[in-house]
Amino acid sequence: MNFGDSIQTCLRKYADFNGTASRSEYWWFVLFLVLGSAILSVFSDKLSLVFSLLTLLPSFAVAARRLHDIDRSGWWQLIGIIPLIGWIVMIYWLVQPSQPNRYGAGTATTA
Repeated sequence: MNFGDSIQTCLRKYADFNGTASRSEYWWFVLFLVLGSAILSVFSDKLSLVFSLLTLLPSFAVAARRLHDIDRSGWWQLIGIIPLIGWIVMIYWLVQPSQPNRYGAGTATTA
């Protein structure tokens, strides 16, 4: 999946927490969020805040689908509340390759 396809897919599945998301889909979307917020903050912090709020739900949804792709519940995102250790665990899980899972056919390749 490329950058444009990832953004299109994540925004089309705005609040869809079902199914799976490939590693490339997740990380391209994260790059879009970081770049979008950074570019908008150059113009206005309020624009950046609005962008971040508008993309909050799809970022949770794609993370849940990404966790599904490695056969974990989307609720595991809550481990990110734990400072440092939770963030390390989440990043470790989010970079894992696709695995057989109970959430549906994996859409991912090893990319």
